[in-house]
Amino acid sequence: MRLHYVDWGNPGAPPLVLVHGGRDHCRNWDWVAARLRDRWHVIAPDLRGHGDSQWSADGTYRMDGYLYDLAQLIHQLKLAPVTLLAHSLGGNIALRYAGLYPDQVKRLVAIEGLGASPKMAQERAKLGLAERMRLWIAEQRDLAGRLPRRYPTLEDAFQRMHEENKHLSPAQARHLTEYGVNQNEDGTFSWKFDNYVRSWPAYDMASEDVQALWAAITCPTLLVYGAESGASNPLADGRARHFRNARVETFAKAGHWVHHDQFEGFMRLTEEFLAA
Repeated sequence: MRLHYVDWGNPGAPPLVLVHGGRDHCRNWDWVAARLRDRWHVIAPDLRGHGDSQWSADGTYRMDGYLYDLAQLIHQLKLAPVTLLAHSLGGNIALRYAGLYPDQVKRLVAIEGLGASPKMAQERAKLGLAERMRLWIAEQRDLAGRLPRRYPTLEDAFQRMHEENKHLSPAQARHLTEYGVNQNEDGTFSWKFDNYVRSWPAYDMASEDVQALWAAITCPTLLVYGAESGASNPLADGRARHFRNARVETFAKAGHWVHHDQFEGFMRLTEEFLAA
């Protein structure tokens, strides 16, 4: 599978890998990367099925594939020990990687990256594997018949991006849109991500196994949350107890994309954490 990443230069500096979230792309980190590139060797990959990376041939996107891709990026570019900064799905991937290879990660910042809340995970587990598999098959069938949405103009796509996150400034929304779409042959625009990334497979690591990976992380870890997000805060739901050395910070007036919604505050916190 062909995978794309952006290298911000400065190869003599300590390596920093930025991992984006679901239905997103690596250029969502541009503001963060521009701020850190003078002190770090910043690498920002597109996850499989996202941005300018190749789509899965069978329409399946599982965590083991994402983990393998991150492990290969770090291995092939000889980045370890590496610092990771990740968002949402990317945070989920980065946290598991840090548990699998604790000696390979120096510091880790995860923005809303712990995945489903314990309550949601319990509800999903109650369905049983057979029912989850039936639901996944039905969802895959639906997605097979779902054509990528086509926006008549780039402006229409920009308006959709801005509707998705009201905290974004017009400049942010336009930048994310311009790098997040491809132009179709008829002149319309569609998002770059594969529609199949919307579907989560019927099976994944058991919650206990994921918690064991969190417990295996040895590096200082910063877990960031937005007060206006629907994500469950690990201090409130108990997941923070699984980490050896994790700090949880919540930002007011921020939703799921804290690094966009409260950029200056997030960067001050992150720069302080990375420099410690």
